Amino acid sequence: MSLEANKIAAAVLVGGLLTLSVGIATHMIYGTPSGSAVAEAGEPSEAAAGAAPVQEAAAPVDILPLIASADPALGEKAFAKCKTCHTSEKGGPNRVGPNLWNVVGGHSAHLEGFAYSDVIANLNITWDYDHLDKFLTNPKAYAPGTKMTFAGIKKPEERAALIRWLRDQADSPIALPQ
Repeated sequence: MSLEANKIAAAVLVGGLLTLSVGIATHMIYGTPSGSAVAEAGEPSEAAAGAAPVQEAAAPVDILPLIASADPALGEKAFAKCKTCHTSEKGGPNRVGPNLWNVVGGHSAHLEGFAYSDVIANLNITWDYDHLDKFLTNPKAYAPGTKMTFAGIKKPEERAALIRWLRDQADSPIALPQ
């Protein structure tokens, strides 16, 4: 028997192992896509079985204690995500979004002359801690039709730190929650 058959068999085995390794590495990095026909355990998912996928609602988090104890320095770091569209310094310019000086405790359309989307202009609320938390979690869900394209901040601790820092960006910051 020639060594040619062994070389072919080895090449097929190495190719198979390489393909398997890439698949495992990809799964480890990106996970199983939602709605995938095969769950991690190898069982059909609800989507594959014909049922509508069920989204689990995250348990509501009481943001107030998190804001009261949040580190403003972490909030300033979180604000880096907002800097593309917003400024925060007193008298700072508007960008795609309004300047956020005095936003915490301010009216939903707090800057005269800024072209807010109709939904934000018509909210007619005060940006208190609760409203800001809900808006920053998912702006599109909180205010359907908003021009804001930001996807939101999912981590409650990060939202709390950002709100705590934004609170300090004011002439007279509102009281911290008790």
